[in-house]
Amino acid sequence: MWYTNVMETNRVPMVKAGPIALPELEAFLEPYAPLFARENTRRSLERYITGLLSDLEGKNCDGIAQVVEGTNMQRLHHLVADAEWDSGTLDQERVGRLSASSPQGGILLLDDTGQAKQGRCSVGVARQYSGTLGKIGNCQVIVTAHYMADALDSSTPFHWPVTARLYLPASWADDAERRRQAHVPEELAFQSKHEIALDMVRRAREWGVPFRFVVADAAYGSDPDFLEGLEEQKVLYVCGVESSFGVRLPTEVRAAEAAPPPEYRGTGRPCLPRPAPLYTVKAVSEGIPEKAWRTVTWRDGSKGPLRKQFAAVRVHRATGNPAAKGARVSQMRTGPEGWLLVERPLPGEKGDWKWYYSNLPARTSLRRLVRLAHPRWVIEQFYREAKGVCGLDDYQGRSWHGLHRHLALVMLSYTFLVEQRAKASRNPDGGFSPLWVCHDPARRAQTGAELAA
Repeated sequence: MWYTNVMETNRVPMVKAGPIALPELEAFLEPYAPLFARENTRRSLERYITGLLSDLEGKNCDGIAQVVEGTNMQRLHHLVADAEWDSGTLDQERVGRLSASSPQGGILLLDDTGQAKQGRCSVGVARQYSGTLGKIGNCQVIVTAHYMADALDSSTPFHWPVTARLYLPASWADDAERRRQAHVPEELAFQSKHEIALDMVRRAREWGVPFRFVVADAAYGSDPDFLEGLEEQKVLYVCGVESSFGVRLPTEVRAAEAAPPPEYRGTGRPCLPRPAPLYTVKAVSEGIPEKAWRTVTWRDGSKGPLRKQFAAVRVHRATGNPAAKGARVSQMRTGPEGWLLVERPLPGEKGDWKWYYSNLPARTSLRRLVRLAHPRWVIEQFYREAKGVCGLDDYQGRSWHGLHRHLALVMLSYTFLVEQRAKASRNPDGGFSPLWVCHDPARRAQTGAELAA
């Protein structure tokens, strides 16, 4: 039977995958065949995907060649490094097919994941902070965009990867020799993670991804330029922010706007109007009256209902951090009005306070804000499965081109799992597990006999 969560599957010891393609996988790959010019390349594609779906520990060209029959390391390396196909075109085709069968009004999740690396030659590797590592370490950082259906109370919402791109630190972007050795495209300039994420939002729209909301954590939401970039694209969002995120209160903003300008005394530059006071979201949350807090459950978790206490306040976001050293409040512009959502532990429980900023309309309910703020577990599940099942972290090449081809093939493999999972949910007694088929000699023999007949 097909499994709801591939990470919960009981795996069997690895044996060689036979030379005959799994019928389910062959049918899945057929629409993508025109993107690969040569028959040998299409065969290597199927073998590579079979290896990514196998129970192999190290899912690189060498490891796959050892356990997947009908190929070798040279053919697989050629697929990833030299064959004629474009990873971006493959992503776009895959996303177009998924978007056509996905509900409108979905959510685009933006995040990044770290991949620990040794040495300094793999493209983009540097000592940098990784949320995956939980510290600064030698790693690559991959920025991702992920679609999920707006079924926020479901334990199994429909979701799939949109795109992924390596973050290239300035130490790489400004080093011509390292760029040359890793085959980084000449036209590629340095971009922050936030700029990469904003490009992904634009690309998702161009590709027809049916999303309405963007959700990101505080690593992205605390940057006012990132939020402004979303607003320029006319995107609704709910983003985590740090406790030092700066806001102004609407009543004080209106009062400052209505106040007469300071009197000009005839010398020097005219005084600018005084802006409204600037507060951190932590300071604002400390002033919320007790009667404004509500206990909200956003979904059922594996250990029971997930609930905290929440309060929502209308505020204007500002362009800077009032708690930063040397911050000048008068130079921090006032942004549009939105929601400050504050989360705290239930009475008697220990835990951290969290803050979110959203540009959703003033009529939005507290429950709706809370649910939109809490789909992060979906992207965490994707990272866990993409790494543990599809070999996201296992690429051992050093080039920009090869890494992004591997990422595209990992997302294609994950899409196969998504589609099989969806079919199994409609037909629970006729499910299919690619892992089981790859490792079950009897099933492989049966498949071969069926094809021969």
